[in-house]
Amino acid sequence: MKKKVAIQGIRGSFHDITSQRFFANEDIELIQCNTFEEVFNAMKQDSEIIALVAIENTIAGSLLHNYELLRDSGSTIIGEHKLRIQHSIMCLPEDNIDDITEVNSHPVALMQCRAFLEAHPSFKVVEVADTAGAAENISRNNLRGHAAICHKDTATTYGLKILYEGIETNKHNFTRFLVLANQEKAEKLRDITKANKSTLVFTLPHEEGSLSAILSVLSFYKLNLTKIQSLPIIGKEWQYMFYIDVIFQDIQRLNQAINAITPLTRELKNLGIYIDGEQTL
Repeated sequence: MKKKVAIQGIRGSFHDITSQRFFANEDIELIQCNTFEEVFNAMKQDSEIIALVAIENTIAGSLLHNYELLRDSGSTIIGEHKLRIQHSIMCLPEDNIDDITEVNSHPVALMQCRAFLEAHPSFKVVEVADTAGAAENISRNNLRGHAAICHKDTATTYGLKILYEGIETNKHNFTRFLVLANQEKAEKLRDITKANKSTLVFTLPHEEGSLSAILSVLSFYKLNLTKIQSLPIIGKEWQYMFYIDVIFQDIQRLNQAINAITPLTRELKNLGIYIDGEQTL
């Protein structure tokens, strides 16, 4: 049976590339959504749907709105994947680099390839909604003289020719994606015995030392805190919700730590127990 996987974006997008890496050698049915809200709504409407959403980039930082969508959805993290963001420039098979007059891509991708574009000042740079969409548009409309900047795998999807690979300025740019499912499906898909990472979210009393007390407990139980992200609570000035990622070697220690910090927090929720994700190109 095909796995139904909802992503934000179209075929050839970085979400699609990541789904192919995470579900390698599996038969998946890709559900393409325009927004992250649509991704989470698709999960609500069909309990069989798995979602894959970006949550953090090593350059741009966290996608804060996705943290809120995750918390409110009631879904569970069952995995993660870290994809290195590589960009290639591609065009119709009939064109060559000297034929290119216009380059299209998402503004973030264009920014990440600034050095390459500065070395080609004759290119007219035009921002579009997404990277894969730029490639799809060139292919569908047979746009001679146009080039798209996106992942190299997108060229195969839309029958384009790669002119140059690895044109990104920063070679150490990764995006972390979370794989999500509803509670019931999560129990069938994940193997808790292999898990070594967990994401927790909680609020704290507005008191001196409340956060340091949590960190002390995590240290006592030998949990490695790999990320902490605070988000303001709407309608409660100067109060925050904290999201933390922890690596653990013993799930019993994780559970003991959660039991220990629960009285020190408000609204604590475990968003998922999963395997620390691999990094791929």
